Amino acid sequence: MSLPLEPPLKPQLALSRKELPVGEEYRYEIKLDGFRCLAFVDGGESFLQSRNGRPLSRYFPELVFPEGRYVLDGEIVVRDEQGREDFDALGQRIHPAVSRIERLAGETPAVFVAFDLLADDDEVLLERSYDERRAALESLLAAKEFSSSPLELMEVSDDPARASDWLQGAEGAIAKERGAPYRPGERKGMVKVKRVRTIDAVLVGWRPGKEPGTVGALILGLYDGPELRVVGHCSGLSAKEKKRLVGFLEPYESGDRGSADPSRWSSGKELEWIGLRPELVVEIDFDHVSAGRIRHGAKLRRWREDKPPEECTYEQLRG
Repeated sequence: MSLPLEPPLKPQLALSRKELPVGEEYRYEIKLDGFRCLAFVDGGESFLQSRNGRPLSRYFPELVFPEGRYVLDGEIVVRDEQGREDFDALGQRIHPAVSRIERLAGETPAVFVAFDLLADDDEVLLERSYDERRAALESLLAAKEFSSSPLELMEVSDDPARASDWLQGAEGAIAKERGAPYRPGERKGMVKVKRVRTIDAVLVGWRPGKEPGTVGALILGLYDGPELRVVGHCSGLSAKEKKRLVGFLEPYESGDRGSADPSRWSSGKELEWIGLRPELVVEIDFDHVSAGRIRHGAKLRRWREDKPPEECTYEQLRG
């Protein structure tokens, strides 16, 4: 490739905040649930780079970019039949077997949602403002050859109320400073706010912590009809709480324990667990569900002594 920017290139990152900043100096984008990706296109050749600098092109053969010389920042997503991002289906695309990749490229095709233009022909745009880069991106993607490509232009809004709506239904929202340059690898000029949801869940077990005599995580369950389903775990406990909970939970232990149920989000590692009778209820915060489970560790908000366990239903995750 003979582009003015070449891989590996670190993408600009966003600072996490609990609330969106408001002001005329910001524009807002939807926070997608996909793989961050930089696309380097030189003529008919393209190279897709992950956030960590790894090549992604072989996993997404359907992402054929129109010829030209440009570098895009964006997100690779797979959508379900309702048009919602399906991270679980996206994750299945990372597979060593070529035959599987080709099959899934047809069954669950990905799209590239572009939200920044870093280079156009021989010009590097990093020092230009976000507004200038956005205008150049819109101009590029407005060309006829992009209309039938698997590329989409990220929706943008100047209205913070619109961004607040995204916090209710999407993964979250991104606020970008209109006058900010693009800073590879730095958390400057961008703020992200994740959608946070709250549910009540039944404690069905716990996992020991790394330190002896501590609780590392609480295992959460929800009733799906008469069945109590494990939907994730709650972590992020304070050191004091980790020690206190060992004695507190002991009277509720069911006598079941083992290590046969590997954590979905722990690279298949088998983790020790101690079962609990389904009598304790907690209110927890979480930000995403994938394949019927809470994808990231939830945070304990409070204990719900007033809530019957049977009322902690799976419908909360569908809401």
